[in-house]
Amino acid sequence: MLLRGGGTMQVQAKKIVGVLLISFVIYTIIATPDKASDLIAQWFSAISSSSKWVGNQIGNLIN
Repeated sequence: MLLRGGGTMQVQAKKIVGVLLISFVIYTIIATPDKASDLIAQWFSAISSSSKWVGNQIGNLIN
């Protein structure tokens, strides 16, 4: 029973952190849309670069 109660608290904490994170993102987008768009562009660039790197590494392993 103790493990179950602890697990419930962890789930609630994750939900609270998720809601706070989403609300912070929405606030940032509304308060500073220019900075938010720059951050999103940087994130997509980083994801694209890492995807290309993974693709190259897999290609090197296959060859």
